[in-house]
Amino acid sequence: MSLYQDLILDHYRNPRNHGTLKKATHRAAGSNPLCGDTLQMDIIVKNDIIKDVKFSGSGCAISQASASLLTEAVKKKPIKEALSMEPKDVLELLNMGLSPNRLKCGLLSLETLKSALRHKR
Repeated sequence: MSLYQDLILDHYRNPRNHGTLKKATHRAAGSNPLCGDTLQMDIIVKNDIIKDVKFSGSGCAISQASASLLTEAVKKKPIKEALSMEPKDVLELLNMGLSPNRLKCGLLSLETLKSALRHKR
């Protein structure tokens, strides 16, 4: 098994920042109808900094590992930095290239994060 597969499986089996935040200031849900992935991001923002972020949902290993890795990457960062992230940044976190069919799985977390940051509760 390759190193990237170990990383994906570790974050899938032991997701970081999994759960919900009752006092979230920002929240959004996203889905990938092609393979059934669902994702919700709860974020607490204070002074334009992401103080806490959690995700919940279900789906394939790539979508869930991507959400775990992304939440780790943006926690304690300015909103502006998170909003400026691009698909290539998520692919770098995943440390792998994705086929066109799997790209939507890997980028669902980024789409949902950005949607949440743009919509206060």
